[in-house]
Amino acid sequence: MRLRQGPLLAALCLGAAGSLLWYAAWPGAPDNDLAMYQSQFLELRQRLLYAEKENKKRSHELSSALDEIKRIVAKRMNSTTNHTDDEKVLNLTRKLPLHLTNMYYYLPHLREYEDAIFPNVIVGQQRTGVSLVMGIPTVKREKQSYLMTTLHSLFYELSEEQKNDCVIIIFVAEVNEEYVNSVAESVKSSFPKEIQSGVLEIISPPASYYPDLSNLRKTLGDSEDRVRWRTKQNLDYSFLMLYAQPKGTFYLQLEDDIIAKPDYIQSIKKFAAEQSQEWMILEFSQLGFIGKLFKSEDLPLVVEFFLMFYKDKPIDWLLDHLLWVKVCNPEKDAAHCEKEKAKIRIRAKPSLFQHMGIHSSLSGKIQNLKDKDFGSNVLYKAHNNPPAKVYTSLKAYQQYTLEKIYEGKYYFWASAPVAGDYIRFTFLKPLKVEKYFFRSGNIEHPGDILHNTTVEVLPADDTEIKGLFDSGSKFNYPATKDGYLKIGAFVNGIAEGSINLPKKIQAIRLSVNSDSPVWAILSEVLIETSEN
Repeated sequence: MRLRQGPLLAALCLGAAGSLLWYAAWPGAPDNDLAMYQSQFLELRQRLLYAEKENKKRSHELSSALDEIKRIVAKRMNSTTNHTDDEKVLNLTRKLPLHLTNMYYYLPHLREYEDAIFPNVIVGQQRTGVSLVMGIPTVKREKQSYLMTTLHSLFYELSEEQKNDCVIIIFVAEVNEEYVNSVAESVKSSFPKEIQSGVLEIISPPASYYPDLSNLRKTLGDSEDRVRWRTKQNLDYSFLMLYAQPKGTFYLQLEDDIIAKPDYIQSIKKFAAEQSQEWMILEFSQLGFIGKLFKSEDLPLVVEFFLMFYKDKPIDWLLDHLLWVKVCNPEKDAAHCEKEKAKIRIRAKPSLFQHMGIHSSLSGKIQNLKDKDFGSNVLYKAHNNPPAKVYTSLKAYQQYTLEKIYEGKYYFWASAPVAGDYIRFTFLKPLKVEKYFFRSGNIEHPGDILHNTTVEVLPADDTEIKGLFDSGSKFNYPATKDGYLKIGAFVNGIAEGSINLPKKIQAIRLSVNSDSPVWAILSEVLIETSEN
C-alpha cells in the first residue's frame, strides 16, 4: 500500500507536539518558549478534534463493513457443517474489519503483512448490536491462570436478558497455535452454552501483528523485560479494542484475574444512564486498567493515542495523558488539571471489580493489589428453612459445615465430590414442600460448583411412589432404587424448581452422579413449604 507523505508528516508533527507539550508543562520552562508551546497545544487540540470527527466516520464504516462480513460468513457457515466444533487451527475467518486512521504510521511493519490487522476468530457467533462489550486480554502465565475463575465470576447470577445484551471477548494474546487452541478448548468445555449463544467469543492475533520487540529503548527506569512486557500489553489492548468497537454501545475493559460483583451489569448501566454531562471514561475499579468503561465511538481515538506512544509508557499512564491533552490548560496548575480530568473521568463507588491474581503476567512479578472500595463479598445467603437433620458424605473443609449453610450462618465447602456422594436434608416431620433453590459456588470461588448433580425427594409414605407411577399422571418422576424421586438437577451451579407432589415428603437429597475436578461450595439453601 502506498501512503501519502502529507498525513505521515502530520502524524509525526502530532507526536512531536505531544512530547513538547508535556515538557512545556514542566516547572521551570522558559517564559519566552511559552507562546510557542501554547500555539502547539492549540494546534494539537485542533488535530484531536479533527481526528474525533474522522473516527466517527470510521465507526460508521466499520459497522457497515461488519454487517457485510457477517453476511458473507453466515453464507460460508451454511455451506460448511460443524466447522466451529471441528476447527482446531487458527483462521476460522479472517476478514473482520479492523481499521484505524494512520495505523500504518505507528506500526509501519504492517505494510508488509496485509492480513496482520485481522484477528483469528477461534470461537464466536459474531454477535453485534449489544449494549455492553467486555474485553479480556489473557496471556500464558508461568505460575497460575485465573481466566476460568474470572469467567465464572462474570457469568455468576447473570440473567438470560443480560446475557442476550452483552458479549465477552477473550483475546488470547499469544501466537503459539497449540497454546491458543488449548485455551479455546478449555473455555468451550466449561462454557458450551455461552459459546453457542454468542455471548462468549475468543480471538487471537496473527504473529505478524507484533513489531520487533527485541531492541526497545528503556524508559522510566524499567528493565528490558518490563519495557517489552508493557509495550506488548499496549499493543494487545489496542488490538482488542478495535475488534470490539463495532459490536456495541459501550466497551468495558477487564483483565483475566478479577472477580465481579453479582449485579455489575445492572450497576454499570444505571451509573451510565445517570450521567448528565459529557464523559470519556467511567471507572468501576480504582486499579490499573480494570473496569474502565468507554463509549465505543471513542475507541478509535483512544487507540490511536495509545499507538502513538505505545513504546514509551504503560497503558494507564497513556490514558491519563490523553485526558490531559483533552482538557488541561498548561497555564493552570496541577490541581486545576485534576479537576478538569475528573469531569470526563468519573469514578463510581463502590467498585464492581476486584483484582484477585497474585502472579502477574510479567514473569517473576508478585502483585497483591486489592481495591479497598470493592468492599466485602456476600459469600452466602441465609433463609429460614424448616427444622431438619443434615447429612453428607462429603468431607467438609475446616469450619465450613453443612449445618451452617442450612441454618443461614455461613457457606458449606467440601473437597471434590465423587460419584455417589450426597447431601441430604431429612425433615423432623413430613412436610408439604412447594419450592426449592440451591446455589453452589460463591463470588470468591465461582468455579466451585456442583456438576452433574440431581435433586431428589423422598415421599413420606413408600406406597405413594407406586401410586404416582400407577396413575400415569403429571407427577410421574423417575425413581431411584432406594425410593427417591428425581425432580431436578443443577445447571450452571444452580438447582431450582417447584415440587408438584400431592403428598408430603420426608427428605430432600442432592446426589452427585460423576467425579468432579473441583471442590464444591453450597452458598444458598432455600426450602419453601406450605407452612413457612
